[in-house]
Amino acid sequence: MKILAAIKQVPARDTQLRVDTDARWIEEPDASEINEPDAYALEEALRLKEAHGGEVIALCAGPEAASQTIREALAKGADRAIHVEEDALHRFDVLGVARILAAAAAAEKPDLILTGLQSDDLGSGQTGVVMAELLGYAHATIIMQVEAQGSGIRVKRELEDGWFQHVDLPLPAVLTIQSGINRLRYATLMGIKKAKSKEVRKLTAAELGVPPAASVVLDRVYAPLRVKRTVMIEGPAAEQAARLAAILRDEVRVL
Repeated sequence: MKILAAIKQVPARDTQLRVDTDARWIEEPDASEINEPDAYALEEALRLKEAHGGEVIALCAGPEAASQTIREALAKGADRAIHVEEDALHRFDVLGVARILAAAAAAEKPDLILTGLQSDDLGSGQTGVVMAELLGYAHATIIMQVEAQGSGIRVKRELEDGWFQHVDLPLPAVLTIQSGINRLRYATLMGIKKAKSKEVRKLTAAELGVPPAASVVLDRVYAPLRVKRTVMIEGPAAEQAARLAAILRDEVRVL
């Protein structure tokens, strides 16, 4: 089974973000890491390979600095990688990014494509589904379990209120993996050494024939405005309690 794991490099969670000079995006962060949901997609791909054989290919679109995340994927066990180098990935909307990944994946003809449920930075949760549509593959989302079954697969989807759904899918297919599906592995010292000699194929969006999508224009990026405000609630205790509850419920939204 040939499995393609789509991964993304995002700013590390404790990194201080700074808006760039033209206020259209953020400056290169001081530290970056693999998108956590994508790390679970990679882990599931590696487990499927260990159980059924085959090959795991890491696919990443991003700047040259994303090679750090790609090497991590290779060190954990991916056999090779494809890096679509794009320094300004934010110029592409969800459809544009999906077109990049789908174009790179199409040449590989994978049996299965795994992505994280969403990215930690933008969180659209749409890229995997749009990829499936572009490729004409079956797809399922919020996956908690994957089982090979004859010429297809059976997946367990998470629904609301503790409910789950089991779905049989033909191959090829695209799955978006829920975080927490498995315990993530660490890269071993041997894996880090082997990663240095594994193949990383480099492409560009232009070579794949994908121009920046213009359906969404990013006008300005700015930090949220913080405003301190004191509200005095007056009146009888019962009225004060009712007013406070209404504020917490309707304005602060903590109830």
